[in-house]
Amino acid sequence: MTLSAWEEPVLDSDNPDPGKLVAELKARAVALGFDSFGIAPADARPDLPEKLNAALASGWHADMEWMEETAERRGSPKGMWPEARSVIVLGINYGPETDPLAILEERSLGSISVYARNRDYHEIIKGKLKELAGLLARRSGAEVKVFVDTAPLMEKPLAEAAGLGWQGKHSVLVSRHFGSWLFLGAILTSAELPADAAHVESCGSCTRCLDVCPTNAFPGPFRLDARRCLAYLTVEHKGSIPVEFRAPMGNRIYGCDDCLAVCPWNKFASVSREAKLRARPELERPRLAELVQLEDAGFRTVFAGSPIKRIGHARFLRNVLIAVGNSADPSLVPLVEARLGSDDPIVRGAAVWALRRLAPERAEEVGLAYRARESNSSVLAEWTGEIA
Repeated sequence: MTLSAWEEPVLDSDNPDPGKLVAELKARAVALGFDSFGIAPADARPDLPEKLNAALASGWHADMEWMEETAERRGSPKGMWPEARSVIVLGINYGPETDPLAILEERSLGSISVYARNRDYHEIIKGKLKELAGLLARRSGAEVKVFVDTAPLMEKPLAEAAGLGWQGKHSVLVSRHFGSWLFLGAILTSAELPADAAHVESCGSCTRCLDVCPTNAFPGPFRLDARRCLAYLTVEHKGSIPVEFRAPMGNRIYGCDDCLAVCPWNKFASVSREAKLRARPELERPRLAELVQLEDAGFRTVFAGSPIKRIGHARFLRNVLIAVGNSADPSLVPLVEARLGSDDPIVRGAAVWALRRLAPERAEEVGLAYRARESNSSVLAEWTGEIA
């Protein structure tokens, strides 16, 4: 539900009844800048362990071993914290002011996922959640725990159970008020709070999010195979980008917004409030020619406070070099060549691929010298075109 209509309630005691307590929490959430608020019982989704285990058995989690290692706890809030009675789920609208897909046509620029164009959302939300959880603890005497995508808690299905929206066919939460653009955070508590009604799935026959995926990462509606997802490959994946996904990557250098951006519910998004997150201008239209020249210190400076910093300099250059290879811009060839001698084989391999894409004759000309001193088998395979 949207919070825009709530006002600060007047409480007549320091120990309000559950209804008054929830009203106070909602009002405080508005003041903190949250856009959505809902409550679900901690055991509201008994179906989650079965669904999670099926996804893991199919290998859709790719090399995110932590999902398998935490499966027992991830399947239920009570599996992680047996004392949990209620889950408060909150959302902050981060919807973009312009079409995030328009930049995909400008191949000299790098496309950064909307969520990463501001400060790290973990830091943005965590402090607000802690303040709200502290209020709950003081008023109720109950225990509380705060989570922002940093523990084995399945926020999206819990947000659906709490009435914030529903998990769309792209697996992301969809809200009638904010489309596919909500940052989520959760508070687990030992207090038993009055629950909101779960939201019904409202995608209907629409398949736009599935159809737009550049790598066919959806085996079917409501099912996502991370092994084919550019959001996973450019952010979580630690190795080289698989060859079959490099051309479809285009100029996406961090994340992929395609399935979110085409959701029809986005057009019904509420008008942004003052608390809306604003993108850093320099991250909206960054030039590949500048990004590919960033050394580690420059990378850390440019992306200070950004989630992009977490992937590290080498993986960032890997992504940028793939985008450069897709740019069809021969003026970038010298900048690619400058990365052929990188200390990191992931960077060298991506540079070889980019050079062979942009200037195959030049790649043949310089390749013999580089191959003679190359010890990494994967990079050698890039030079010969035999990479799997």
